[in-house]
Amino acid sequence: MTRLLFLTGKLAEHSLRQILQTIQADSKQAPFEFEVKQIGVSVAALMTPPLIARRVARVDHFDKVIVPGLCQGDLTQLEAQWGVPVERGPKDLKDLPQYFGQQGKAPDLSQHSVKIFAEIVDAPDLNIAQILVKARHFQAQGADVIDLGCLPGKAFAHMTETVRTLKAEGFQVSVDSMRNEDLLAAGKAGADYLLSLNENNLWIADEVAATPILIPATPGNFASLLRAIEHCLQHGRRFIADPILDPIHFGLTDSIVRYHKLRKKYPEITIMMGVGNLTELTDADTTGINAMLFGMISELNINAVLATSVSLHASEAVAEADVARRIMYRARQDKRLPRGYSPGLLGLHDRKPFPYSAQEITEMATQIKDPSFRIMVSEEAVHVYNRDGIQHDTDPYRFYAGLNVQNDASHAFYLGVELARAQIAWQLKKRYVQDELLDWGVASIQQNKEAKVAHREASIKERLESARLDQDNPPSNDAE
Repeated sequence: MTRLLFLTGKLAEHSLRQILQTIQADSKQAPFEFEVKQIGVSVAALMTPPLIARRVARVDHFDKVIVPGLCQGDLTQLEAQWGVPVERGPKDLKDLPQYFGQQGKAPDLSQHSVKIFAEIVDAPDLNIAQILVKARHFQAQGADVIDLGCLPGKAFAHMTETVRTLKAEGFQVSVDSMRNEDLLAAGKAGADYLLSLNENNLWIADEVAATPILIPATPGNFASLLRAIEHCLQHGRRFIADPILDPIHFGLTDSIVRYHKLRKKYPEITIMMGVGNLTELTDADTTGINAMLFGMISELNINAVLATSVSLHASEAVAEADVARRIMYRARQDKRLPRGYSPGLLGLHDRKPFPYSAQEITEMATQIKDPSFRIMVSEEAVHVYNRDGIQHDTDPYRFYAGLNVQNDASHAFYLGVELARAQIAWQLKKRYVQDELLDWGVASIQQNKEAKVAHREASIKERLESARLDQDNPPSNDAE
């Protein structure tokens, strides 16, 4: 049986023991023995590897040590000192059951079966340096192929040079044009894929080595797509087929049926779906749209997608496609619903936003013996508490009178930032953790830890200076 040592702070010790006892009693969880060691700090998030190493010199008779999820720093020094694996647990105690449900391991999202083509739709209007910047951005978001979009009626004089430059930089390249001369030139310049050919210009595929993306000769003409596919199959040519996904109210349902028919007729061919007609042309958050589309893509075993990021509301569409393809692949392999694999597509809401009830927060507040403010969010409200008591409301402005920070600019600034985050979390039903940025899925940014530390240092300096001034200028007893 696995023996686990949990390190924690004073305030979390009791709750941690209760939760671990509940998990241990659940026969569905992996069996383990545990011990909780409180190392003398009030808040577990303040623990750091150097501090832990000083206070816990040795670890005997344990197979693994679990430190709080908010513990920052390199854990390898602890592993070297103790000779056992050291892992971060979840950021919140209430997530421990899920943590043990996955045996403490994150799902393997390293695999997928869908190639992402990211289109630079305004390529003719950009110079090569600007195109490279966009290409690298899309590649960082997960794109496998950079697609150069040609604009109708506009010359792309530097297309050939652009294709060669991108290829020299190690990119896979496709060119999307309605003009035969563009497609032919792109293929001769070394493009890997050509979007799009149909039964009327398939001759281009005989002139170049690029893989053609086949589409219907006219919108909705499924029969013409089938004829183009048959031509390529008979001649042993590689191709990708795209029946075209249409926008809502302009044939969406019929186009989905076409994809289903195509896969049923040709179980082995490579199929592409362009998702921009939904992500770009629907005023809805693209995270949900991509989740649904990639669910269908997974079920139909579609092998490639064409994604765009034109509208600002679709600026993360490529990154979302990357997350979605990995989630759906893993869920399909596991024969499970696509839940619990990644929060990357939960941009606006969280599945479990409020781990603590208002009553639980009130009980925790009674344990506080210091003046530092704690901020937590329940389903009912935002809660602020310290040794002087607890307040709760949904409007941060109503807290001001009771916080007594009128003469503490740094503390007031800090509370303003944190209470704004807490209010947003309460309103949108997102998980709030004090001192942590809200998680916006793929749109999240990295915490600026240096700025946060600098603010704390400035706050301490400000308080010391204020105390010094108070000593130098004691209040006068003279009557006015």
